[in-house]
Amino acid sequence: MSLLTSTSAYSGGHMGDKDHTMPSKDVVETAISAGNFETLAAALSAAGLVETLKSEGPFTVFAPTDEAFAMLPAGTVEMLLMPANKQKLIDILTYHVVAGDVKAADVIKLSSAETLNGQTVSIKILDGKVFINNATVTATDIESTNGIIHVIDTVLIPE
Repeated sequence: MSLLTSTSAYSGGHMGDKDHTMPSKDVVETAISAGNFETLAAALSAAGLVETLKSEGPFTVFAPTDEAFAMLPAGTVEMLLMPANKQKLIDILTYHVVAGDVKAADVIKLSSAETLNGQTVSIKILDGKVFINNATVTATDIESTNGIIHVIDTVLIPE
């Protein structure tokens, strides 16, 4: 899928609509209403990041699906959700967020982007697909009131 292709798979009224209807939900509410980000929502809650991502922003979120979390080694998600691992969870989740409103047309002009955790993700285009590190972008430009969501098929793990 080309990064410039909007998705209709996540169109729940405002997400990815081509009629440019103003979104009514923030990035957290938008992800939750899509129905394929329950693990991400639980992780954001456990990390105490829900309020941060409900703030003004803008934020660009590379959102891993529930399937992406399921591909992690057995027990990883449960381990990360434990209170003792909160800082590690925060580091992982903030590695999926870039400050600013970065649409697909802007992403493809970049070779890297600094995330909220201070580390950089690489951006590359190969055979018409866009990759954030080793994750394939599967849906783009899902708009919210405080940013943009790009869906990815792999959880990004910072170094």
